[in-house]
Amino acid sequence: MTSLERIVSDAIVNGLQSLFNANVLSEQIALEKTKKEFEGDLTFVVFPYVRFSKLNPEQTAASLGEFLLNNTTIIKQYQVVKGFLNLSISPIYWTTFLNENVQNMQYGRPTIGVGQRVMIEYSSPNTNKPLHLGHVRNNLLGYAIASLMDFCGYEVIKANLINDRGIHICKSMLAWQKFANGETPESTGIKGDHFVGKYYVAFETAYRKEIAALVENGMSQEEAEANATLMKEAREMLLKWEQNDPETKALWEKMNTWVYAGFEKTYAAMGVSFDRYYYESQTYSLGKDIVQEGLKNNVFYKENDQSVWIDLTGDKLDKKILLRNDGTSVYITQDLGTADLKFQDYGINKSIYVVGNEQDYHFKVLFKILEKLNRPYADGLYHLSYGMVDLPSGKMKSREGTVVDADDLLNEMFETAKNKSEELGKTDGLSKEDKHALYEMIGLAALKFYILKVDPTKRMMFNPEESIDFHGDTGPFVQYTHARIQSLLSQVDPSYLTTASTYDAWHPAEIETIHLLY
Repeated sequence: MTSLERIVSDAIVNGLQSLFNANVLSEQIALEKTKKEFEGDLTFVVFPYVRFSKLNPEQTAASLGEFLLNNTTIIKQYQVVKGFLNLSISPIYWTTFLNENVQNMQYGRPTIGVGQRVMIEYSSPNTNKPLHLGHVRNNLLGYAIASLMDFCGYEVIKANLINDRGIHICKSMLAWQKFANGETPESTGIKGDHFVGKYYVAFETAYRKEIAALVENGMSQEEAEANATLMKEAREMLLKWEQNDPETKALWEKMNTWVYAGFEKTYAAMGVSFDRYYYESQTYSLGKDIVQEGLKNNVFYKENDQSVWIDLTGDKLDKKILLRNDGTSVYITQDLGTADLKFQDYGINKSIYVVGNEQDYHFKVLFKILEKLNRPYADGLYHLSYGMVDLPSGKMKSREGTVVDADDLLNEMFETAKNKSEELGKTDGLSKEDKHALYEMIGLAALKFYILKVDPTKRMMFNPEESIDFHGDTGPFVQYTHARIQSLLSQVDPSYLTTASTYDAWHPAEIETIHLLY
């Protein structure tokens, strides 16, 4: 729909030409919002054009006003105040605006992303423990950004890069072998990710005991950590995994399956989802070919011990190792390969990494390396950095006194929503099932809004009690307002908003709202 200002400007240009033979461009026409003390929507200042009309300002404004009234359908009436021409817009324009825009579900949707494809990577959990409070902020930020970019016209791919390999995974596997006596999530009734996390904690507990015993027998702390039997066995298991030992791989797959089932329940409760999963077990070796390419093009260099590096000191960064002297990759090597894989898979224009601010430097280095390698997607890379989330002490259960499980947090939110709603008497007459759905809806909204309203770069304090409130800057208040609006709209005949004849009967607040929406 052509803008109102452009339509009126074009009409004024036509009037100035027809009445006064003035050669003026639409871009030269300055329109202002009419002051509240006067009637009208737009005001045109005629003083600069009296040189064409050879009339005084009032006569010039009146002549132009009559022309617009008689030769356009956009102007309902006009008012001359000295050299100011106040124009009232015809009701047909506003009803057309309502029909074509406001009642269309696309109203307010930007188009800045049309024709562009963006991948947003978030969550990125380890398969040796449940999701925790930090993951909650990560997931909600990632999913919110994906929703916003989808609304702006981007084709969005929501990706999750799962850390499913390494020594930490082997610790859980080894502890299960040693201490589980064959128990499973099914036999214990424990959610899969919590079940595996229990054995990660069991490993750490047994490992610390072994270290303490070795230190007591005369070893230094460092020697004890290196020589503890449990850690040696975990490293041996990792070596077997890397050599594709069938028994080790089978245990790895079984325990990861338990974890994934648990993750999916948490994601569903949190209201987030993914379009594509990447696994570090499948991507960790991809970057080695890129390292060889960088060596060939003199972007990287070899040290005397045959390790491969890049010197970024000229870019106000440091030197960075890319391959160890034994040929094994480091974390950033994998990220180089995964970045290429994402582009090969989807031809993305933008790639957003939702990762905590402790990795700020890592992503500066990663992006700079990809830029020096002349990757076509390098200028579309972005690190959405966020700060840690803290809790008031004693508010939540925690494991080892430091980590708050996402499931515990969600359950606490639902329980808080239940208690608050029942205190306010908001659930009278609802069935048990409807109440449960309501508490989950309110609790999740409170959690999302409370976390998302804080600048991601800032460290934040999360207080569940403050987030569940039916007043102020909270999710439940937005939900309550939305419900009130829906209630009002349900009482309105839709035709009331769509016919020009009703405009004169509209309440001034309705007209003001339409103008505000415009």
